[in-house]
Amino acid sequence: MPNPEFVGLVNSLQATAEAALGDLNAATASAARDGLLEEGRARQVAERSLKLLTMLAEKTRGNLDFTEAELLTDAIGSLRARLGN
Repeated sequence: MPNPEFVGLVNSLQATAEAALGDLNAATASAARDGLLEEGRARQVAERSLKLLTMLAEKTRGNLDFTEAELLTDAIGSLRARLGN
């Protein structure tokens, strides 16, 4: 059974990156107010989230259940595709 805190962390990092890349959701309004959606800054925010997710995958390798590992792998893959990495 996936750990809810782990799932929340992965979802939060992915949502931060997606908001920075222009996906409209509740977080986008807050990010815009905080100046995170300026073009150069937005890419930096998204890349930082991707780096954090990648580090999390490396540090937790072998310690996640199938659902957690799949969630993390999918988040990384999705962000890499959007960023062209």
